[in-house]
Amino acid sequence: MSRPPLEVADIVRAAGEGFIERNRHWLHWKHIKVLRAIRRCRTAALGGHLDECMRCGHRVPISYNSCRDRHCPKCQTAARDRWIAARQKELLPTRYLHIVFTLPGRLTPLVLQNKKILYDLLFRTSAETLLEVARDPRHLGAEIGFFSVLHTWSQKLTAHPHVHCVVPAGGLSPDHTRWIRSRDNYFLPKKVLQKVFRGKFVDALKEAFQNGQLHFHGDLKLLAQPKTFAAWLRPLHRQDWVVYLKRPFGGPEYVVHYLGRYTHRVAISNHRLVSFSDGQVTFRWRDSAHHNEQKLLTLSLDEFLRRFLLHILPKGFVRIRNFGFLANRKRAPLLSLCFQLLGSAQESQAAQHLASTEDAPALGRCPKCGGPMKVIERLTAAEIQLRSPPPVSVAA
Repeated sequence: MSRPPLEVADIVRAAGEGFIERNRHWLHWKHIKVLRAIRRCRTAALGGHLDECMRCGHRVPISYNSCRDRHCPKCQTAARDRWIAARQKELLPTRYLHIVFTLPGRLTPLVLQNKKILYDLLFRTSAETLLEVARDPRHLGAEIGFFSVLHTWSQKLTAHPHVHCVVPAGGLSPDHTRWIRSRDNYFLPKKVLQKVFRGKFVDALKEAFQNGQLHFHGDLKLLAQPKTFAAWLRPLHRQDWVVYLKRPFGGPEYVVHYLGRYTHRVAISNHRLVSFSDGQVTFRWRDSAHHNEQKLLTLSLDEFLRRFLLHILPKGFVRIRNFGFLANRKRAPLLSLCFQLLGSAQESQAAQHLASTEDAPALGRCPKCGGPMKVIERLTAAEIQLRSPPPVSVAA
């Protein structure tokens, strides 16, 4: 993919410090840290390295280091490729499904004040819902395995917490002696998933309140009173919660490309940015209410960066998690059993080839022969400055 004409880093470099000065009354250090990491990403300020092709010996000029911040749009491409390469050998020879669990908009203000606890509850209750309904013999009657990815944004960058779950279309029988396939165009009943998810999340929210785990600030201060909180929760029981099930899609070969759309996304990609001028940022968004029509939205610089910073995750928070027979403590024995019951060797030739060429997955490929690149020298910011040509005025 070609480099976009405008990047989030360009906006932050041009106007980020002014934004920080104007908004210090609400910014935290974690916000400033992300902005400054993005500003310095792939610049001499972070140092660099010299790369050489292991096949033909071609050398490229100094490559500046990346910031590796997980909120940086530029850094997530390499992280995504490494993650997908590691998952290749875990993909089963069967169809896969994509299921999305979304929290109601009524909960959004509370989520923004309690990100860690409520994002954890979203992961836990959505996973428990899938596992419980799939285990029910009236539905699939099997132990399933899947991974979930947290997204916190809408196309307009507003807060919209939801998890994407990618699930093999089937599971292990209760006695682990056979693989139970789901029907071709059916996996689990959506209405049942909605009701179970709603019940589990609201119950978990009540428990978190009783345990004093929730914090209330600003307009939500009154919710700290038990009766007020209970009354505020009541309408959640009367509305349908959104659980979206896509039709089963292709097998493991297609899943690898499909995963890249969801696993390491940030709130907005550089390729969606259109322009930045006169303190206004314009970007593309997809209107799902009108057949995914592409539209443009223009926001002030301060509002654009405010929305971008809404989606910074709590420190140490894990946004890709595995459940069922893919859970870390079960994966090794149960995944091998799944391959055996599906009549397939665990590691395909494609995965073996990928593993054999992963000498330096973060560095990419040689622009001349396509061979793997390796680092032959690392340079600090000071060393890069010493190697830089003198300014034109000095040279003259």
